Amino acid sequence: MRSILVVLFSICSLCLFAQQKNFSKDDQGKFIYYKVVDSVNLNKQVLTSRASKFVNDFYKKQLKQSSATDSSVLATGKVVIDKTLLVAGHPSGEVSYQFIFEARDDKYRFWLTDFSFVPYKRDRYGNFVASTTISTPLEKPVGKLNAGEWTAIQESAYSKAVKFAEDFRKYLATELPAQPKPKKTETISTKKW
Repeated sequence: MRSILVVLFSICSLCLFAQQKNFSKDDQGKFIYYKVVDSVNLNKQVLTSRASKFVNDFYKKQLKQSSATDSSVLATGKVVIDKTLLVAGHPSGEVSYQFIFEARDDKYRFWLTDFSFVPYKRDRYGNFVASTTISTPLEKPVGKLNAGEWTAIQESAYSKAVKFAEDFRKYLATELPAQPKPKKTETISTKKW
């Protein structure tokens, strides 16, 4: 009976451990979400224009374009991390990040890096605002007391990065509809009738 319980416990713990997803680290030890995507029959001008349109139009509430060249787009972004207790939830802070996109003919790569967390607190009006102007890098280790909450923040940031990557890949893969040209306004002449 004990051996069965031990086996079940070990299987459950392995399943729980396998479900946790987290960021990879780059050369400098910072968290990074990095993807290289093959895009057949699209040149770098089309990819760069679509990426710029994604940043400036589709995700304009979360991203702000820093610079752009003929084959790259750089932007900074923020995403709100929610803390959920049973059914009700509230924002616990925001994670800011850097978005970098580079394109070549028939492929592109993008990555999210420089993740930093700013905690929120309630102000006297009941709104959640940043409690400090100093941000904490997401890869910074914390003590045992806050380890569970910090891990939850890291996992939430990772899931938001995965969602962002899915949206970005779908946006670049679909053809943008041609915007209709505005109709020329006709001047009405009262001399001819």
